[in-house]
Amino acid sequence: MLKTKLKRSVLALLAAHLTGCSFAPTYHVPDIAMPPAFKESDAWQAAAPQDQMPRGQWWLAFGDAKLNELEASAEKSNTDLAVAAARFDAASAYARELGAEQLPSLDLLGSATRNRQSDNRPLRGSNQPNVYSANTVGVHMAYEVDLWGRIHDEVAIGLAGIDAANADLASARLSLHAQLADLYIVLRGYDAESALLDETISAYKQALKLTENRHNGGITSGLDVARAQTQLADALAEATELSSQRALAEHAIAELSGLSASSLSIPANTAPLHIPGVPAVLPSSLLQRRPDIAAAERRVYAANAGIGVAQAAFYPRIGLTGDFGWQNTGSALISAPERFWAIGPQALLSVFDAGLHQAQLARSKAEFDAAAAHYRGTVIAALRQTEDELVLSKLLAKESEEEAVAVNAAHQALNIAAHRYQEGAANYLEVVTAQTAALSARRSALHLATRRLRAQVDLIRALGGDTVSDYGGTAAVDHRGQTS
Repeated sequence: MLKTKLKRSVLALLAAHLTGCSFAPTYHVPDIAMPPAFKESDAWQAAAPQDQMPRGQWWLAFGDAKLNELEASAEKSNTDLAVAAARFDAASAYARELGAEQLPSLDLLGSATRNRQSDNRPLRGSNQPNVYSANTVGVHMAYEVDLWGRIHDEVAIGLAGIDAANADLASARLSLHAQLADLYIVLRGYDAESALLDETISAYKQALKLTENRHNGGITSGLDVARAQTQLADALAEATELSSQRALAEHAIAELSGLSASSLSIPANTAPLHIPGVPAVLPSSLLQRRPDIAAAERRVYAANAGIGVAQAAFYPRIGLTGDFGWQNTGSALISAPERFWAIGPQALLSVFDAGLHQAQLARSKAEFDAAAAHYRGTVIAALRQTEDELVLSKLLAKESEEEAVAVNAAHQALNIAAHRYQEGAANYLEVVTAQTAALSARRSALHLATRRLRAQVDLIRALGGDTVSDYGGTAAVDHRGQTS
């Protein structure tokens, strides 16, 4: 009776621990002081966390059909994205591999051999045959009772690895689309600058013709003709340089889109691109949506579970095993006399490991500290990147307005200088100076327009990819760098 009660108590204790405890420390997301709002956000106020908002096809806000087409192609064909997707699949498979340890394993056994015994085998009987057959068929079952949570924590590591790989995939996707949008904006900036140079070259040719006519009429010197020729040649050289830079940008876009550089040709386009509006409310908690932060946090969780795995190694591994089958030496295989079976628990405890388990525990704690520090660094870097792009978006808009005034002033100065030259009140150097200043001002305006668009792409990337235009309106920047 006592023996029966003892067996029942042991079985009850075993059942109570089938799911296992865990020696992993209670997990907390590493502490970081998050500001309620961004410093460079003017009057913006903090709002409720929006970490569940979809990242969306944010590039649609720029209003360019070709950009949309290229982004769709990149989504399907980019090789870096394919690598990230394959790593996610690998992480998912590894998690399933770890999860399989939570269930019993069952193996089929079978063998059929012909054997010859040594004549000098110890304890060999005189009636034993020299040559005999041995046939075996059966099943083997094994199950580890996860009393200390080792398997539970390993599965937790695998599941966290899936989440981290999924976040890495989202990060690769966000980076890809942002790089492609940035390159496309640069290419469109080259188109706008080329259009300006074409217009300028046409004006320079007319000016050269006028200067040559005046020289032929004895009104002006050959120096003025040489200056006009130099100015035209410089503009033509700059146009050629722009063409080469545009070609390189087009090749890079083809690579990101998963296309051959030889197969992609993007027609020149100077139509205005829209600048997505900046949200009226932008909390710092929006940074929780960034996939790189999500990946870093999941790796902290996995490292925390790793401490539990290392702690469990100090305790015995307890399992249940069972075997059942038939074995003979050549007679009928499946019959009662040939049957064998075995069932029972087994335990394994390391008695001396020369400090191996202590070292593994110390390593797991150090890996947790490293993962936590990396998480904090990722968040701090994200805050800085967002502040950078917010201040750039704000100040570049102001700089564009100031540059527009300079463009108008330079255009007026050019008109005055050209009129004075035609009236004979000034030499051609004054015209050249005014033309150079006008061209420089207009090119600066174009560069600012491109920088504003690129800064907006960087802001979207810093915020985790959501379409910020959902919060506000858009402005269009034309090829003259002016905002409408």
